Amino acid sequence: MLVKTFGYAVQGINATKITIEVSIGIGINFYLVGLPDNAVKESQQRIDTALKQIGLKIPGKQITVNMAPADIRKEGSAYDLPIAIGILAASEQIADVKIKDYVIMGELALDGEIRPIRGALPIAIQAKKEGFKGIILPTQNADEAAVVEGLDVLHANNLKQVINFFNDTETLPKAKIDLNDAFLTNLESIEFDFSDVKGQENIKRALEIAASGGHNLILIGPPGAGKTMLSKRLPSILPPLTVDEALETTKIHSVAGRMGKGNTGLITQRPFRSPHHTISDIALVGGGNNPQPGEISLAHNGVLFLDELPEFKRTVLEVMRQPLEDRVVSISRAKFTVEYPASFMLVASMNPCPCGFYNHPEKDCVCAPGVVQKYLSKISGPLLDRIDLHVEVTPVPFSELITPQTNEVSKTIRERVIKARAIQSLRYKNDANIHCNAQMRTKDLKIYCSLNDASNALLKQAMERLGLSARAYDRILKVARTIADLDNETNIETNHIAEAIQYRSLDRDGWAG
Repeated sequence: MLVKTFGYAVQGINATKITIEVSIGIGINFYLVGLPDNAVKESQQRIDTALKQIGLKIPGKQITVNMAPADIRKEGSAYDLPIAIGILAASEQIADVKIKDYVIMGELALDGEIRPIRGALPIAIQAKKEGFKGIILPTQNADEAAVVEGLDVLHANNLKQVINFFNDTETLPKAKIDLNDAFLTNLESIEFDFSDVKGQENIKRALEIAASGGHNLILIGPPGAGKTMLSKRLPSILPPLTVDEALETTKIHSVAGRMGKGNTGLITQRPFRSPHHTISDIALVGGGNNPQPGEISLAHNGVLFLDELPEFKRTVLEVMRQPLEDRVVSISRAKFTVEYPASFMLVASMNPCPCGFYNHPEKDCVCAPGVVQKYLSKISGPLLDRIDLHVEVTPVPFSELITPQTNEVSKTIRERVIKARAIQSLRYKNDANIHCNAQMRTKDLKIYCSLNDASNALLKQAMERLGLSARAYDRILKVARTIADLDNETNIETNHIAEAIQYRSLDRDGWAG
């Protein structure tokens, strides 16, 4: 007898339907074909033991399991459950009437428990597109898949429940989630708030500008000046995720298996990823034998924070250059290519020198001559070129730390950021490739960043007197455009250019001696 069950293979953040064909005939062999990896081949032992625990067994006949299309490599243990159901249906141990209507995915434990899988959300999205009535998943993945409306998301804890469902002796619970309620519940939940920060008003202003225009940012200052503390509060002033952004972000984390125990449904807050400086190239950008999203993709629609930037390996930093420009990561292998979205804000922090006290207002730098420049040169010019704002952070005086004062809360700053982003959305509504000022191309600068004579004269003078590099020119215009948006000004004025010039510290001649 021939029976077909259905599962999905996840490639990138998309899913491809896999038809699992089970045929039972005369003989005693077990054949599993269709380009399975070792984890899939080992499913026979898991299935056999799990069935024995509930009083069933794999029949002693020739069993052929084909996973089509046969030219796509099948990886992982998520095919245990559909293969087991296919064998039971082909051997007439369970009814096969409802099998064609459902996608079945899950890993089997030896006692019959169903363990969670990766990529439940993209699988559910594709199952709905391809007309399946429902999907049967492990209970841990149910909320994640229930985000997809119009699809019955059934979940089970063990193999016996699934068997009883197909035999019509038991009903499986259906996962339901109110998308709007789930989206709004944690939307205003903020762990780190700007009200906690004493002083540093100029740094708060720089972070507000960065958030408003989607600009990349680097903070330079001595140890303990507050670089990390300020960076961790940046997500609290970013615009809330839209529903589409939340779904796309959740898909990436679902594929990577990073949903976490406390967040099994929709990701409603912008990601904040902070990898250690010992991270490898592949861990940052993604890849591996079985390609998985890296940190830059997990930071999609959020913030990637690199603390102590010069301590990262140069090769690790250089792999970010293309994703920063294209906002997508392409991972190529001999037989396939996968793409992961990587539209993130890069926020970096660094000490100005190895001892940390170069340009410190009170402490002296003890680094030898030339050491400061050598330390800064660990960051390549092309990477620095993709960072719009360079901000010097100075320590907060003791008098400010002990002064009781009411600081502006993140919610207030976020409201200004949202208004500035709304202006940009209207400005770029006819260009699908631009969503904020940081994404403007050179040709766009001529359209949206025209300057009056006074502003041109100021910019020219600044370029000459401060020794600003040519690459700083475009960045200054983009930042000035964002500052004008925050002021709700149609044109870029002289004061906007003047403020933008302040945020190019590392471009100044002689900054590092």
